[in-house]
Amino acid sequence: MKNVLHVSSECYPAAKAGGMGDVVGALPAYLPEHDILASVVIPKYKIKWFLDKIFTTIYEGTFPIGDQKQSFTVQKLTSTGMPFPFYCIDLPGLFDRDSIYLAENGQGFKDEPKRNIAFQTAVMEWLIVRYEKFDIVHVHDHMMGLIPFFMKFCPKYKKLKNNPSILSIHNGSYRGQFVWNEVKSFLPEIADSDLGVLDWDGQINSLATAIKCAWAIITVSPAYMLELVRDSDTLSPLYATELNKCQGILNGIDSKNWDPRSDTYLSEHLKSYKKEDWITFKAANKALLQEKYKLKKDRPLIGFIGRFAFQKGADLLADAIRAGLASKMKFNAFILGSGDKELEQKVMHLSNAFPGVVGTEIAYNEQLARLVYAGCDFLIMPSRFEPCGLNQLYSMRYGTVPIASHVGGLKDTVIDVINGGQGIVINTLDQNGLMNGISRAIKLFKDKKKFLKLIHTITQLDYSWNNSASLYAKLYSKYLN
Repeated sequence: MKNVLHVSSECYPAAKAGGMGDVVGALPAYLPEHDILASVVIPKYKIKWFLDKIFTTIYEGTFPIGDQKQSFTVQKLTSTGMPFPFYCIDLPGLFDRDSIYLAENGQGFKDEPKRNIAFQTAVMEWLIVRYEKFDIVHVHDHMMGLIPFFMKFCPKYKKLKNNPSILSIHNGSYRGQFVWNEVKSFLPEIADSDLGVLDWDGQINSLATAIKCAWAIITVSPAYMLELVRDSDTLSPLYATELNKCQGILNGIDSKNWDPRSDTYLSEHLKSYKKEDWITFKAANKALLQEKYKLKKDRPLIGFIGRFAFQKGADLLADAIRAGLASKMKFNAFILGSGDKELEQKVMHLSNAFPGVVGTEIAYNEQLARLVYAGCDFLIMPSRFEPCGLNQLYSMRYGTVPIASHVGGLKDTVIDVINGGQGIVINTLDQNGLMNGISRAIKLFKDKKKFLKLIHTITQLDYSWNNSASLYAKLYSKYLN
């Protein structure tokens, strides 16, 4: 088997803030079937998952960062908890915090540039002393975007210069931009003639650097790759220049972890894939949601799960729900998420204005999310952009029909029922467009025969990692050969 190392800031279930965590926590488990042994390394956080796990220290080292010496240890998980080799790097004072990215005030950590560069440097320090080398280093998003540059240009790491590096872009809107005079001293030794590779728009730009230096660039859906080339403001010319090494591979889902027959988060499980058992499963979980949040019965239940952020269109959704209910549309809504404080207040006001019709939970709650996937009739995703989107895949796995905007991975996975597809497409992303999508959902729900047939159809779709893992294996083989 060939060895691939995934370098990331997230990996489910150890540390997850979004879809990247799900991907890094699932893809490596499916690669051994394709003769690829994939390992993962992330920072060691002081969060709940790590507390009862057993790690063995396999390497200790130090490196200069600014005018200080930074110590670190590489630790390998020796207890159960991951289906693949899992490593973490302990950097005292930098990552031993109870959050992945955000301080208590909801803002990013003030020392983010230092700890970001420190982790990537620690990975490099480990790789150059590791006896059994990794054949490919696969980095995820801008947080790890300097590693391909370090491999290619840093004299200390020159033994890795000919090792292929691959970049996965999960969200190209975040770029890891640092001011030169604030972070230059944190970087490993680099020749002055090579520093320009780090620069884009007068700053160190981690994502742009990775796009320049990685051997291959992967986005998490084919449509999102095209969107990045077409509309990435100042980065569009760079994507166009590097297009020959770009490819979109649709994310999958871990069908073992996301199985309505055995999901440990659910109390009501699917007995079999027979149509009648799906009806029972959906009804039982819907009843639990209705009872817990005192929602009216005999109405379609439309759910939303996600960050309250501009990207996810949560602001549009709140306004559309309010306008739809004010115009006497008959539906229930349940909103689960957190993020922008003003949007949190807006959602809570919505719930208070329509008791028994709108339920809300301001939180990140994995167990409740599973109940929403299982118990809702529809899941709405009014995203302004969506690199891949996993929620629509989870919803279909649990028999919930997606209502989705026509962007990125949603475009690749949600085809409108009018065109023989499996969901409702929001073609115009504004309040009227969302209200139209909700109206169509209500109409579909009333046509019980058509609705139940659609539920049965979407639950037969295969969006597991089996298909996508084979494409990653082919990509790895291309660069290994």
